[in-house]
Amino acid sequence: MEPKIAFLFPGQASQYVGMGKDLYENSTIAREYFDKACDILGFDIKKVCFEGPEENLKQTKITQPAIYIHSSIIANLLKDIKPSMTAGHSLGEYSAVAAAKSISFEDGLKLVSLRGELMQMAGEMNKGTMAAIVGLEIIKIEEACKLASDEGVVQLANFNSKDQIVISGSINAVKKAMQIAKEFGAKIVKELVVSGAFHSPLMEPAKEKLNQKLNEIKFNEAEFPIYANVSAKPTKSGEEIKNNLSKQLTSPVLWLDTINNMSNDGLEIAIETGPGKVLQGLVKKINPNLKIFGVDKFIDIENIFKSL
Repeated sequence: MEPKIAFLFPGQASQYVGMGKDLYENSTIAREYFDKACDILGFDIKKVCFEGPEENLKQTKITQPAIYIHSSIIANLLKDIKPSMTAGHSLGEYSAVAAAKSISFEDGLKLVSLRGELMQMAGEMNKGTMAAIVGLEIIKIEEACKLASDEGVVQLANFNSKDQIVISGSINAVKKAMQIAKEFGAKIVKELVVSGAFHSPLMEPAKEKLNQKLNEIKFNEAEFPIYANVSAKPTKSGEEIKNNLSKQLTSPVLWLDTINNMSNDGLEIAIETGPGKVLQGLVKKINPNLKIFGVDKFIDIENIFKSL
């Protein structure tokens, strides 16, 4: 029997200058996708991906389409591998939805481009930040957020693994929660370089326009189950996928539960499909028994077929 394989798609912070350049040089599919993306976006995104500067690539409105394009190219180059399931971390959920053919590459790109712009705008309207907390029980982090909430909004935003949680909210509240987490004995407490408080109620201003766009797009039944950030549960329903993407903007990313649920549903091999190695690190922490590979560069495509 064929092993159960999942494509896992990375989110923001996986970008790097030079991303996708070797794909563009070696693959007609990559050239098609990048050239199509430049037309849709109205600027030369491949130039920013290949040459930077990093400051530009780090802008949310550029980062999100850049990672989505890269991930979509890799998924297409791996089309001979038939995944049984898929998931994406935050922005990566859009790549997963496109890979499962619930939406087209073009519609997905329009969505992530708008999402990036709206999130950046919401971050400017409602100043906020995020912080990673490592080595502290989830219940203690929840308590730290509760104790800091007199300073403003602060909540758990990314359940990345059992001992790596990201909190998100207004600047003073996050800073107070960071201080309390340190006092509670967290090993690492680190503020993240982000343009807003993602996956928190401070992203609410972005929701209305994103929902309008989501409602304009036809979501088909997915070819294989997509495990949603907001529920960590699988769905193939187009309507449910659309609703999950809407809720995701202000809700936590349940990555820990997602990988555990996939494992319980028989997952044996996971492939991080896109730039960087963030998800490979998280999966190893969550379930060391899962085989995990990464496909980022053109050379990785040949290697993955040898490894499977």
